[in-house]
Amino acid sequence: MTALLQQTFTEFFWTLEHWVVLNNHYHLIAFSHKGEDLPKIIGRVHYQSGQLIRKTYPSNLPAWWNYWDYCPRDENDYLIHLNYLLNNPVKHGYTKNLADYPFSSFHQHIEKVGRENLRRQFSNNPKYQSLILTEDDF
Repeated sequence: MTALLQQTFTEFFWTLEHWVVLNNHYHLIAFSHKGEDLPKIIGRVHYQSGQLIRKTYPSNLPAWWNYWDYCPRDENDYLIHLNYLLNNPVKHGYTKNLADYPFSSFHQHIEKVGRENLRRQFSNNPKYQSLILTEDDF
C-alpha cells in the first residue's frame, strides 16, 4: 500500500510528506503547488488498493474506503494533525513503540528532524505529551 501511495502521488506531482497505514484505514499529509487532482489521486489509490485487497483476500464484497480532506490553518494546526497521524498505530493498539511500526513515515520523519525535535513536537501538544520519546523508542 505504501508503494502505491508514493507512486500515485508522484505521478500527479504531489509530495507525500507523511503517512500511516493500518489494516482498516490510513492517514496522509501531502503537498501540491496546484492543489488540484486530490479526488483523482484518492480514487486511484482506493481502486487499486481494493483490487490488491480482493486479490489477497478473495471476497465478493467490495473493499471500501472513506475519504475526506482537510487543509491545516497554520503551523500549529499542521503539527496537531501530524502528531495525530504519527501516533495512530499507538492509539489503535498496533504497537506501544512508534519505532516498531513499519507502515508509517515515522522513521523518515525522526531521521529528518531528529529525536530531540520530535520530542519537542510531541511535548508542545498536551494530547501527545505522554509520547515523550526515550532512547528505548528507537
